[in-house]
Amino acid sequence: MPEPSKDELLQRIAELEQQLQGRKPTALEFRVSDKGAVSVYRLGRFPVTLYYEQWTRLLGHAEELRVFLETNKDKLKLKGQQQAAGAAE
Repeated sequence: MPEPSKDELLQRIAELEQQLQGRKPTALEFRVSDKGAVSVYRLGRFPVTLYYEQWTRLLGHAEELRVFLETNKDKLKLKGQQQAAGAAE
């Protein structure tokens, strides 16, 4: 197999960059691990992994969690506030 030319490589790089732009990096992704747990990707730097029973238990308390988050919102670091706090230091 002959080596690709510089123009062919540049064209391939452009194609790959275009493919990356088409992806939605903020869309959540769910996967089943080898051990049978469910992992949620793209919430943060690391995936959140729980087993079936843990997910159903957590989802059963979804409304309670929403109320808790709203009640304690002033104590929580929010994305916009976190950057402002770092800039003030």
